[in-house]
Amino acid sequence: MLKAYWCETQEKEPPYIHNLNRLAEGAGLLTELNEKQCDFIESLTPMNIEARYPEYKDQLSRALTPKYCRSIVNDTKDFMQWIKNKLSI
Repeated sequence: MLKAYWCETQEKEPPYIHNLNRLAEGAGLLTELNEKQCDFIESLTPMNIEARYPEYKDQLSRALTPKYCRSIVNDTKDFMQWIKNKLSI
């Protein structure tokens, strides 16, 4: 969703990265994020990186309890809606 926002609002193409903080910054959203949103994207970024390396997969899968996964899904929905609302302005 951050890359979609970037494409809609920036002239340059987004970089081929998965660092959500850098994407938010490049899209011009980082300063608009509240503390909860900042914490959320900071918590997601390492999951993408760690999932790529076999030695981290077991550790990551143990951390992703059903309750934690539901929380991630709900926070993702909220974050996506926030970005959609920004595009409607």
